[in-house]
Amino acid sequence: MSADFLSFSKPSISQEAIDEVVACLKSGWITTGPRVAKFTEALQTYFTGEDKPHVLPVCSATAGLHLALLAMNLKPGDEVITTPLTFVASLNTIVLAGAKPVLVDIDPNTLNLDLNQVEDAITPRTKVLLPVHFAGLPVDLDVLYALAEQHGCRVLEDAAHAIGTGYKGKRIGSFGDTQVFSFHPNKNMTTGEGGCVVTRDQALADQVARLRFHGIDRTAWNRYAKGGSQDYDVILPGYKYNMMDIQAALGLHQLPTLDNFNKRRRELAERYQQALSDWPEWDLPQAPRYAHEHAWHLYTPRIRPEVAGMDRAGFMQAMQDRNIGTGLHYNAVHLYSYYRNTFGFKPGDFPHAESAGERIISLPLYPDMTDADHDRVLDVMYQIFHG
Repeated sequence: MSADFLSFSKPSISQEAIDEVVACLKSGWITTGPRVAKFTEALQTYFTGEDKPHVLPVCSATAGLHLALLAMNLKPGDEVITTPLTFVASLNTIVLAGAKPVLVDIDPNTLNLDLNQVEDAITPRTKVLLPVHFAGLPVDLDVLYALAEQHGCRVLEDAAHAIGTGYKGKRIGSFGDTQVFSFHPNKNMTTGEGGCVVTRDQALADQVARLRFHGIDRTAWNRYAKGGSQDYDVILPGYKYNMMDIQAALGLHQLPTLDNFNKRRRELAERYQQALSDWPEWDLPQAPRYAHEHAWHLYTPRIRPEVAGMDRAGFMQAMQDRNIGTGLHYNAVHLYSYYRNTFGFKPGDFPHAESAGERIISLPLYPDMTDADHDRVLDVMYQIFHG
């Protein structure tokens, strides 16, 4: 057994990015300033499709979801439809924005929202459809947007897993209503913590811009830089959700390498798919029929305890004992005590999400992972089942 612990995720940080952070620290300007402005422009270029979108960097994707939902002017009793197989932030932000989360079960093959069930869940109170592009696999957006248009709903795509994801030849974030991306350390690119809101809606962008920094009508860079004015107005009570220049310093060097990061992720995911294709212990990720490009934020097979001779917890512990890290993404959100107690969700409500939530495992996957690292993971897995 190797003495070195192999984590399930590890950010790839170049020396150039480190030098940029050091230069930022030495500059004396470390909060929202020139590097955030430059990073914003780079993201706008990256997400430009038929139109150049509004891009608003924030301190986290959670903050982005919260602000986007608030900017959609939800009222008490309004409903937002989303998936039960997601990180809890997707639901928490709905609640914090004053709305009610309405859940629809997942497609057991793709683990994305089952769009065949969404229309039945829409009521006159439904204001927003909030899909999650699970693990970097896009939801079938043509179908989703057709439902939204038919019923007069907004679409807010939780694209925390999906920077670099493609749908029918178009980059997620380059079209549609509004998307929120994450730059957490385990995501496909990172700013340490951070995220951004991408939208083609000027009014929503203006509201997010105001809400992300105390409701003040100008940024610190507008007030304290040479030529700025320290006078300002407060338009509404806002939050402290701004991105710092320290974060943007990383992002400026992560974004140009993102496509190569994702290329390596696809290679490693395909390696898993091929190696595990005849292992009866696993149900492997499946691809939908529509054209897409998977970003492979996560590689998430589901263990089959009846064949493997152990449950998910047992497998994860066995891997850890052999110095291999794994991740759990995710338990079914509706079974957490707050959501059960507040909204009356119970076991059996969403059986596909519950089954996935009991069996899903994230195997190591990150751009700096070598073929030898990958072989080590597979060798240890073989030892666990057959050693």
